[in-house]
Amino acid sequence: MQVLKFGGTSVADSKNIDKVISIVKEAVLRDRTVVVSSAVSKCTDTLIEAAKLAADGNSAYIQLINKLEERHLKIIEELLSGEFKDSAEARNRELFDELKNICGGIFMLGELTTSSLDNVMSYGELFSTSIISKKLSSIGVGNVLADSRKLVKTIPGVQQSTVERDSTEKKIRALIDDSNSKLFILQGFIASDPSGRTTTLGRGGSDYTASLAAVALNARILEIWTDVNGMMTADPRIVPDARTIDNISYKEALELSHFGAKVVYPPTIQPVVSKRIPIYVKNTFEPENPGTLIENRPPEGAEKIKGISGSNNIALLSMEGSGMVGIPGYSSRLFEALARQGINIILITQASSVHTMCVAVDEADALSAKRAIDDVFAYEISLGKVEPLKVERGFSILSLVGDDLKNQSGTSGRMFDALGREGINIRAIAQGSSEKNVSTVVSREDVENAMRVIHNEFFGDNRKKINLFIAGFGNVGKSLVQIIESKRAYFVDKYNKEIRIVGLCNSKGFVIDKRGVNTDNFVPKPGEIEDFCDNIINASLKDSVFIDCTASLKVSLKYVPLLENGVSVVTCNKTANSAEIELYREIRLAAKRGASQFYYETNVGAALPVISTIEQMVNSGDKISKIDAVLSGTLNYLFSNYNGSESFASLVKKARELGYAEPDPRTDLSGTDVLRKALILSRELGYQTEATDISKREFLPNEVMSGTVEEFYTKLEAYETEILKLYKETEQEGKKLRYVATINEGVAEISLKKVEADSPLFNLKGTDNSVIITSEDYPSSITITGAGAGARQTASGILNDILKIN
Repeated sequence: MQVLKFGGTSVADSKNIDKVISIVKEAVLRDRTVVVSSAVSKCTDTLIEAAKLAADGNSAYIQLINKLEERHLKIIEELLSGEFKDSAEARNRELFDELKNICGGIFMLGELTTSSLDNVMSYGELFSTSIISKKLSSIGVGNVLADSRKLVKTIPGVQQSTVERDSTEKKIRALIDDSNSKLFILQGFIASDPSGRTTTLGRGGSDYTASLAAVALNARILEIWTDVNGMMTADPRIVPDARTIDNISYKEALELSHFGAKVVYPPTIQPVVSKRIPIYVKNTFEPENPGTLIENRPPEGAEKIKGISGSNNIALLSMEGSGMVGIPGYSSRLFEALARQGINIILITQASSVHTMCVAVDEADALSAKRAIDDVFAYEISLGKVEPLKVERGFSILSLVGDDLKNQSGTSGRMFDALGREGINIRAIAQGSSEKNVSTVVSREDVENAMRVIHNEFFGDNRKKINLFIAGFGNVGKSLVQIIESKRAYFVDKYNKEIRIVGLCNSKGFVIDKRGVNTDNFVPKPGEIEDFCDNIINASLKDSVFIDCTASLKVSLKYVPLLENGVSVVTCNKTANSAEIELYREIRLAAKRGASQFYYETNVGAALPVISTIEQMVNSGDKISKIDAVLSGTLNYLFSNYNGSESFASLVKKARELGYAEPDPRTDLSGTDVLRKALILSRELGYQTEATDISKREFLPNEVMSGTVEEFYTKLEAYETEILKLYKETEQEGKKLRYVATINEGVAEISLKKVEADSPLFNLKGTDNSVIITSEDYPSSITITGAGAGARQTASGILNDILKIN
C-alpha cells in the first residue's frame, strides 16, 4: 500500500491536475494507492475571505464565490468532455449551491463561528477531489471517492480539534478492506467531530490526513508531491545554487522544517515518523527527479551537514535581573506564562549566571507575551529584582542542520566565521540538545545574505569574495565598474574570486549595500567621505577594498584609518604618495598594523607595470641607479605632434578637446603632475625625497602661465616664435623634444630635454609614457612603454591591483 499526497500548487489548474493524473496512473500500476488532495491553490484563502465578508454583512462575498466557481468550471471544461464533464459540472454546482447557502446564513446572522468557518473551508478539498476522481474515471482508472469527514474523527481541544487516532485508523482500514478498488481518493485537511459536524485539521492538515492514512494502512511509503524537487540545502529563492538533499533522517528533516523549511510540517508527519514509514518528497512538475527520501536511518554520506533553514518575523524576549541569580522557578514561570497564552517558543538561550534569559517567539505574539510575563513577574519588577520584559523585533533565525553536530569539530566556528567575514552581527546563539542543529539569531535585513554566506561555506565552491568600496564615480570609476561587470565569470574561473561592488561614493553622497550596489541606478544618499569610510569600517566585511578613483587629498587622508582597520586600499590618486614623507610612511605602517594591503600601480603610468617592476627589482637586491621617464601623456602628445604647421596654442586646444588635457591645460603644462610621479618613483627607490627636493625647470615663462585661461591662450600664441625656434633648433640637431623626469643616484629633476635618436624616448608617439630603468643587474636598462593615461587604461591598472589582494 502507498499513500500519495498532492498540495495546492499541484492541483492549481487543469494543466497541473493532468500531471497529477499521470503520476497517479503510474502509481496504481505498482501498488494499491490512496491519494490525498488539497484544495486548488489559494482556494482556502478565498473561502476564508468570503466567510469573513459574509459575517461583516458585505455582499461582496457572493462575487468571490462566483469567481471561485468559474475557476473550477474552467478546470472541468479543460479536463473533461461528454458525460464525465456533465457529471462533474453537476456535482460542482451542487457543492457551490451548498456553499452559497452556508455563507448566506452567515450573512443573515452576521456571525462567523468556528464551526461555520470549518464548514466553509472544507469545500475547497471537496471541489478538487471531485474533479480528480472524475478525470481518473474518464481515462479508465477506477477509483473510490471517499468523504474524509466520515473517516477522520476529531474531539474538541484547547487550541484546536484533536484527531481521535484509534477510530480514524479503523475507519480508514475498513474503507480499504471493504473494497476491491486499487485507488482511493481522500480529501486532506477536513474531518468531523462526534456529532458529525465538519472540522478542519489546521496548518498542514492535508499532510496530516495522508500521514494518518499511511499509518492506518501500514503503507510501505508516503509520497508528498509538491512544487520543488524535495528538501533543499537552502531556500532556492534566496540561494540559487541550493541543491536537493537526496537522503535525510526524520530528525534532520524535522529540524529543518521547525526552523522554516516549508516542504513538510513536523506535527503532521509525526504519525509516520513514529511508525518509521519512509517519506518521499517529490516534484509534481518534474516527476523524474528522484526527490528527497526521509527515513529513519539514511545511508551514510560524506556530507554531515544537510541544510540551512530560516524563520523570519522573530521577536526576542529578554528577561534580566539580579534577583534571578540562584533562585529556582523563574524559567518555569516564564514558560508557563507563554503557554497559557498559546505562544510557541522557537528558541531559548540563557546565560550561565542565570542573570539573563532570552527566548525567541513569533513577532505577532510579542505584545501579548510581554503583557503576560510582566503580569507574572509584577511583584519582582516592583522590587527591582527583575526588569520589565524587553522586546526586540526585526530578527530572523538561521539554523544549520546536520547529524551529530557536537562531534563535528569546527562546524560552529566555520558558521560564525563565515558570518563574521560578511560583517553580519549575531544576536543570539543556541545549539539543540538533539545535536542536530546550531541556530543563530540575526537581523532580518541580513538573513538572506547570511543564508547565502553559510550555504557557500558548507556547500559552495569556497570562492574568495572581494568587497569593493569605490570612491569617485567619474570616467575612471565608471570604466572600472564596466570592466568588473563584464568579466565576473572570468574572475571566478581564472582566480576563483567573486568581485562585488558593495559601496559607491561620489561628491553628492554614497550607497553601501552588503548584497551589492545597483551600479546601473546609482542614487547616492547624502553624506561625506568621512561618513562613507566610517560605514566601511563598521561594516566589518572581510576582504574589503577601498578604491580611490578621485584626485582628492581629503579622500587620501582616510587611508590610514581604513588600513588600520583591515581595509585594503587601491588608488590611482597620487596625492597621498606625493604628500609629505610623514604621511607616506604612516600609510605603510598603518597597512602593517591592520594586516591590510596598499596598492597604487596607477600612480605612475596608468596600467603600465612601473611600480611593480621597481618593487621587484628592489626586493631582489638590485640597485637602481637611474630612471629617465616621460610621464605626461598630455605633454608627449604636444611634443610628438608639434611641427610648426599649426601653433602650439592650437595644438593645446585640440588636446583639451580630445580629453588629453585638463580644462585648464596649465595643470599639465606646468609639469606638476610629472613632479608628483617623479617624487613617487624616487621614494620607491628608497630615497626620503620631498617635493621641494626636485628641480623643475619650466619650459614656459611665468608671464605666459599667469592670468585667466583665455589670457593664457593669447599669451601662448604670442610666445609661438620662441617655441618654433626651439623646435627647429632641435630638429636640425636630429633630436626630439621630450618633457623628461630624471632620477640619478637620488637626485631628481624635471625639464624639457632634447633626446638623441638612439634613446627609447625618441620614437614615442601620441599619449604614450615611457620609463627607462638602469640598474646594476640591467646596465643596458629596462624600458616600459605604453599608454600612460586614459580612463580604461587606469581602470585596468586598478583592477590588476585588486586581483593582487590575497
